[in-house]
Amino acid sequence: QVQLVESGGGLVQAGGSLRLSCAASRSIFTINAMGWYRQAPGKQRELVASITSGSRTNYADSVKGRFTISRDDAKNTVYLQMNSLEPEDTAVYYCNARTLWGNEVYDDWGQGTQVTVSS
Repeated sequence: QVQLVESGGGLVQAGGSLRLSCAASRSIFTINAMGWYRQAPGKQRELVASITSGSRTNYADSVKGRFTISRDDAKNTVYLQMNSLEPEDTAVYYCNARTLWGNEVYDDWGQGTQVTVSS
């Protein structure tokens, strides 16, 4: 199990940028994948971006070319750089850590950080 703490959310105008950080309570080197999800009011939580322990990345189509996920294993931290923000990006953003043990999948979540993009 790992505790995750997100930071960096806030209010920004459309076209602006924010960088989210997710600090883990222990080494993320052995975590199979770290990801950012978001949930807007009345909508289901959706994957925004993920990065594996081998630094392979995956992005939702809606954020490709605008968002970049990265990891710093020395700091046990994952980042989400968000550029060219749009009002549709408004949501609570959650950090996720996914660990695989044999056939079992373990998910840990942060408490979330609010991102609001004004038009």
